[in-house]
Amino acid sequence: MNILIHPTYLPNIVTFVAIAKAKEVTFEMEDNFQKQTYRNRSYIYAANGKLQLSIPVVYSQKNRQKYGDVKIANDYKWQDLHWKSFESAYRTSPFFEFYADELQPLFNDPYESILDFNLKCFEVICDCLQLDVKLNKTEEYEKEPTAMKDYRHLVKAKKEPSYQLDDYIQVFSEKYGFIKNLSILDLLFNEGPNALSYLESQQLP
Repeated sequence: MNILIHPTYLPNIVTFVAIAKAKEVTFEMEDNFQKQTYRNRSYIYAANGKLQLSIPVVYSQKNRQKYGDVKIANDYKWQDLHWKSFESAYRTSPFFEFYADELQPLFNDPYESILDFNLKCFEVICDCLQLDVKLNKTEEYEKEPTAMKDYRHLVKAKKEPSYQLDDYIQVFSEKYGFIKNLSILDLLFNEGPNALSYLESQQLP
């Protein structure tokens, strides 16, 4: 199965369930940027519960902009903030130190384009998961794809559907219970090498 998805920031677990079950992944490269989506936000499990991390972008809603043309607002030290948030949330997790050296370079070097940064995040996470993905990129906007299963709706951070995911042990689950469909990093830091097996065992509607 070939699926069509948007590149997002440290994609959520449901997105990676779809990826793990696909034989081929096509990234939508030709769409317009939209706010309040996972294009520039991600959620982790912090000491006080669910925490949103957002990448600041230079973007005006008045003028439509291609996703690939949107720049990151690097005058704001968001990379330091995000990495410190990961350390605070996951340093006591079983596998944080195991993956930290692979992930930290993403938050050291500045990136100009949000799309380029998200593509690099995807590449690094697939390496961490040891997930081999056959990857394609669209050359024009796919309005109604016929040869691919359309999972582009997974980019929506507001009013997203409820998905049934199996529980796994999270760092702060004794305080707030299981929080589902966080960033793939939550699964990776808590489950480590078992993360891929978890993804492959989940069911999407």
